[in-house]
This record gives sequence, C-alpha cells and structure tokens, in this order.
Amino acid sequence: MSSTAAPLGADLQALVALSRRHGADPALVLGGGGNSSVKVGDRLLVKASGTTLAGIDAGGFVALDRPALAALLDRDLGATRAEREAAFKDAVMAARLDGPGAPRPSVEAVLHELMPARFVLHLHATVVNQLGCAVGGKELVAERLGSDVVWIDLVDPGIELARAIRTGLAEFTARTGSPAPRGVVLANHGVVVSGDTPEALDADLAWLLAELAELRDGFAPLVVPRVPAVEPTEADRLVSVIGPALRGLTSDRPALSVVTFDASPVALDLVTDADGEQVAAGGPLIPDQIVYCRSFPLWFSPEPGEPEDRVRDRLTAAVGDYRAEHGVPPIIVLVAGLGLFASGQRWADADTARQVYLDAIEVMAGARRVGEVAYLTQDARQFIENWEVEAYRRQVAAGAGSTGRVAGKVAVVTGAAQGFGLGIASDLATQGAHVVLADLNADGVRAAAAELAAVHGQGRAVGVVVNVADKASVAAAVTEVVRTYGGLDLLVSNAGVLRAESVKTQSERDFDLSTEVNYKGYFLLTQAVAPVLAGQHAVRPDHWTDIVQINSKSGLVGSNKNFAYAGSKFGGIGLTQSFALELVTDGVKVNSICPGNFYDGPLWSDPQTGLFVQYLRTGRVPGAQTVADVKAFYEAKVPMARGCTTADVMTALYYLVDQAYETGQALPVTGGQVMLH
Repeated sequence: MSSTAAPLGADLQALVALSRRHGADPALVLGGGGNSSVKVGDRLLVKASGTTLAGIDAGGFVALDRPALAALLDRDLGATRAEREAAFKDAVMAARLDGPGAPRPSVEAVLHELMPARFVLHLHATVVNQLGCAVGGKELVAERLGSDVVWIDLVDPGIELARAIRTGLAEFTARTGSPAPRGVVLANHGVVVSGDTPEALDADLAWLLAELAELRDGFAPLVVPRVPAVEPTEADRLVSVIGPALRGLTSDRPALSVVTFDASPVALDLVTDADGEQVAAGGPLIPDQIVYCRSFPLWFSPEPGEPEDRVRDRLTAAVGDYRAEHGVPPIIVLVAGLGLFASGQRWADADTARQVYLDAIEVMAGARRVGEVAYLTQDARQFIENWEVEAYRRQVAAGAGSTGRVAGKVAVVTGAAQGFGLGIASDLATQGAHVVLADLNADGVRAAAAELAAVHGQGRAVGVVVNVADKASVAAAVTEVVRTYGGLDLLVSNAGVLRAESVKTQSERDFDLSTEVNYKGYFLLTQAVAPVLAGQHAVRPDHWTDIVQINSKSGLVGSNKNFAYAGSKFGGIGLTQSFALELVTDGVKVNSICPGNFYDGPLWSDPQTGLFVQYLRTGRVPGAQTVADVKAFYEAKVPMARGCTTADVMTALYYLVDQAYETGQALPVTGGQVMLH
C-alpha cells in the first residue's frame, strides 16, 4: 500500500475511520464480512480479502485500476460458471496497481466501482437481511422504498452480482429519473450504500436501516409454540458432557477443538422453538453463514434425565451421521432447550461462528415475522461452498493458527494472579495455549488475563475467580471453563499458601489454611476436572491430558519450622501417585513438579511481607544485616547457587506434557539441593 498511501492520505484516513466505525457494530457486520472502498481519480482503494472492517488500517486496502475494473463488465469471461469466476478473479488481481505483491482485493471490487458515489460500504446488516431473506421481502421493500432503493435478486457474487447491479441501477434511473438510489438491497446478501462523503453515506445508511426496521416492526411479533428450557442445574450437567465430547468429535487434528457455549436469549429463542429444528434445517441465509458456520448446523435433542454416557453415545452417533452426510464435522450444534455450541481451531474461530449463527437466528426470526424464510437456493449454496474465493477468505481470516509446544491446548492455572502462577500462565500462552487464569484475587486475575489477551489475542486468556478450598467455587470455575472452551487439556494446580512457624506456637487456623489450600484444594480441583477429561478421552481415546501439581522441595524433605507447608506438600505427592493410578484409564497423566525456592517471587522478595524481610526481622539468619545477606545465605544452600525460576519450572512442565510414558512422578527442580534416591 506504500505507493498509494502518501498521495491519498486524507481519503484513506476517512475510509479507515468509516470502515472501523461501522465494522465495529455487530448489527452491521460480523467476522471478516463486509467491505468498503473509496474512489480517488483512476484508483479504487478497496478492502483486502480476509481482513476485518473493525480492525482495518491503511495497509488493509488494495489500490486497483478503475478503467480495468469497468472494462470487466463487458468482457467475455467464459462459457461456464467456473470459467467466468476464474477469469474474473485473475482479471481483478491483474488490476492491482501495486503489483503481484499487493494483497488480494475483495471479490466485490467491481461492485464498488459501479456505485456512483466515492465512498462505498457493503454490509450484512441484520435488519436488511431480515427483509432480504424473507419470501415477499422484495415486494415489501419496493412498496415502501421503491423510489429510493434498488432491490437485487439472488445472484452469484462476483461478476454476476456486479452485472446485476449495473442493470438495476440503470433501470432505477430510467424509472425514477434519479441518478442514484440511496441504497441497494441484495437478496440473501446484505446492503450497499454510497456517498461522496462519509457523512452523506452515514445519513443514507441510517435512513435505510430505520425505514426497514419500521417496516419489519409493522408486523406482529412472532409467536411460536415452545418447549421448556432446561433448568439451570441440568443445563450445567449437560454442558459438562456435551462440550468436552464436541471438542473431540469436531476435530480432525491432533489437538481438540475449542468449543464455546451460548445460552443467550437469542440462542434460546431457536432451541426452545417447537419448530426450531425444521427452521434451522432450511440451510444458510447468506454467504458469510456458509463461510464461518458451514451450511447446516447439527440439531441434538437430549432426553429428560438421560445418563451422561448415553448423551455422549448418542451425540457421537449424531456427529457421525452428520459427517457421513456432509463430509465434514459440524461447526454449530444446536441442543434443544439448552443452547448453541460453536467449535473452531481457536476460540476466535469458534466465537466468530457463534456470533454469525446468532445473527442468522435473528435474521430467520425477522423473516418469519414478515413472511417465510427465503434460504439460499441449493445451487447458490453449493456455489459458495465450493468457491475458491470464499475458501481463500476463510483461510486468511483464520490466520496461521497458534504455534508452540502447547499449541491448541486449553490450560487452567490456579494461583495465577501474580508470581509463579502468572509466569506459568504467561509462558503457556506464549507457547500457543488458551489459558484460564484462576485465583481468589478477582481484580488481579482478571487484570492479568486481560493483559495476556491483549498480547496474544481475544479469548486466548480469561480470568476466573476461584477459592480452591471450596467445592462449590471449584465446580463453578470448571463450569465456566467448559462453557468458554469446551473443556481443558492441562490443569496446573499451583495455588498454595505458606505459614512458616514453630510447631510449638503455630495456630490451628494457620495449620488448617495450609492443609485446605495446598492439599484439599488439589483434591477438589482434580475431582472437578476428572469427568471433563474422561469425557474428552471417551470420544478421542488417542488424546491424553495432563494434571500437574506445583509441589515443592518441601514435599520431598522436611522443612524446619515450616511443618504445615511441608506436610501438605508431602500429602500432595501421595495424591499425585494415587490420582495417577486411577485416572490413567481415562487418558490422564498426573505428575508433580517440586521446585526449589522461587526467590524472585513475592513469597520471598515482597519488600513488606516477603520471607527475606521476615527472616531478617526475626534473626533467623545469624549475622545477616540486610535482605541481600539473607538471600545470599539461602542461595548458598543450592549447589547451583541460585533460586528456581519460572523458566526452570516450565522446562519441567513441558517435559511432563510431552512425555507419553510418565505418570505419578514427583520431579525435583531444585538446582541439586534435593535429589531423588
């Protein structure tokens, strides 16, 4: 874009602002759908394929030769649909002014060239599609807005749509005497508006959306027979079975899918509709639904009080039947009375599919309100399914995916608001995982997760509040994990407390706290995640998962005047060995890491409450005059003469995750201070 950005700065800035403003509105555009442009002399700056309007910048636009685009309309591009589309794509690519290294332009570039004004927006507005995907919508729009708006019947996108718009614009001018309409409504495709200034475009768009909303609202609200929604406790139970199962059933990769769940009023509106299955089975409404959600969802109806293994077995059979019919697994799974599940390689992919299908539900509801739903025809649907242009757009929008040692995994790290836990979570995210940071510190864990998500992408990290010593709190946290990601692949039980004191003086309360958090907390976490991990393994027996307890060197040898902590950690290793023996049949490896002292973390180095300060204050280190003296004293106890670091622990953690033949172990990471024998 560099050769066009400098002379076109003001127009490009205005186009970026216009695109972002409207692209950020989910009622107008979702995912990578929609496109925008501006004409400057003989140049058309149009959105690149696969980019998103909401986040676009100057580099997201491609400069095209306008005369070359205009000439395409009358060129013979071939006798067959496939020949025409291939020739059209090549011709649009050849019109790039910055050469073959420039991004690929939107397939609708010629459409933008045809629109009479300088700034052009093509959007998939919900209210427009409610009329554009309704039987009888054309007549309703024509009756109310025919003197201001052009309607274009369903036609292939690309060159055929551009030619249809050229004809529609010419007929409009002949009929009305007006040089240009205030908008173009595309059946099953959205709306196109233009203006010589962004302000003029905004005015026409606002007018058109308001007119269509008033037209829709003139019809009575849709009233349908209902089936009851699943009550909350049963809903949690079903989600905990269906989400983990779908992670395995919808993935054809070594990594399981990310599966996100939605029980919003929009989703419930369809899954509690007695005719919902039939409505959903009608197929897609617009091209974006095919691109992000596949053409058809899977409908699944649980039976009242159905045992979990039967739910899983019937769901497995249903996905198998879907694969046999469509050749691919479903992306959207609608569960009667419960809600919507959406899957993807990443959370971002699953969430985009979720949003696009929720919009489809709203479009279907609006279309049913004014008449019947006009689904894409089978011919149009199959064209989009097999169109290389949409496959490319989907590929670009998806990106390269995560890379790293735990790419594609979902990891839960407790005690992750700061210190060791935050370091572990951060490294896991860097190595490609989706990470759940769990901690009792609500503000801290949410802020930490937000910082990681800002670096690695929306949905790559979330913060969950949990008290690991409270069963209900742990259960609620695991439910939140399953609703967000569908399940997990790695639990890092890191949350812990230390209350060091003589056995002669320690209070019962401090002893109980160490036991509750360090020992009982590990048990409660494992108990809560074990069924989720087992459910994933049941549908994908080749997929193994991991529980890793962050123990301590104090779990291997006694600790003077630190007995409560050491006792809880000794007990933790007993739990690890026992859990490993039991859970191996569910494809779960369970191991402990026993780090040496983490001197750089807040436990030791906090200037007010850290152990270095405490030990200096109480004279625990003879002759020590400063915190540095205390630190040097403890470092001297380590053969490698330093404390343990997050990097040391991560090396051990990745080893345990990678190692397919290791379970029930307590791996020391102590610089030689404590050795196994």
